[in-house]
Amino acid sequence: MSAVPRPDQPVLLRDDRDGVTTLTLNRPQQMNLLTGEMIDALQAALDAIAADSGVRVVVIAGAGKGFCAGHDLKEIRLLAEQAKIEQLFGKCSRMTQTIATLPQPVIARVQGAAAAAGCQLVAQCDLAVASEAAKFTTPGVTWGFFCSTPGVAVGRNLLRKRAMEMLLTGDLVDARKALEWGLVNRVVPAEELDSAVAELAAKIAAKPPATVAAGKRAFYQQLDLGVGQAYELASNVIACSFAHEEGREGMDAFIDKRAPRWK
Repeated sequence: MSAVPRPDQPVLLRDDRDGVTTLTLNRPQQMNLLTGEMIDALQAALDAIAADSGVRVVVIAGAGKGFCAGHDLKEIRLLAEQAKIEQLFGKCSRMTQTIATLPQPVIARVQGAAAAAGCQLVAQCDLAVASEAAKFTTPGVTWGFFCSTPGVAVGRNLLRKRAMEMLLTGDLVDARKALEWGLVNRVVPAEELDSAVAELAAKIAAKPPATVAAGKRAFYQQLDLGVGQAYELASNVIACSFAHEEGREGMDAFIDKRAPRWK
């Protein structure tokens, strides 16, 4: 990743390798801010990936020292009118929700600071691997604009009081505390971040894709249901999985004591 991208470079880079697609926010000098242009680029990339059966796992990364510092306050200040500002946040909300509806699992690769909507982006990803240097914060309250939209994703990852502590104080949370609180899955030394992300992505990419897609979809759907409805949904999904060709191959492989051969 280039520390100082040329002006003609896109705001978002895409790299495809062995079924893993990495999307890199490519404005390190601006801490990879979620400008309208960046949000549009992410939305277009995610929409394309959703229809790409060759992609098994997605990694969202940031170029330079920081992961993402959230929205561009200069851009918001220029928008001025509430309706225009709401349009920007609505666009960002749609993009972040697309991550949850994507068939492929999404991993956040966090090498540095993830602030406000950048923290929201990490929380919205299915998994997150962080460097020991990573820090997380939702500091809007300090400046007069509560981090309400980041609170949606953060509040669905952390215990309620942990989430409220972040939202009400704006304090920095270091990587180890983020791991303890449930915001990230793994914390590794900076020099091991790429290998840790690659290892996790490869492990997931090796799993049967239809099974992974159905399981991810059902997981998020059942969270909003009562227990009875959740089990009804889950029972249908797991029955479909067993009846699917991937399930049949998996059962045959387990019974025959061999590795499954996914198509």
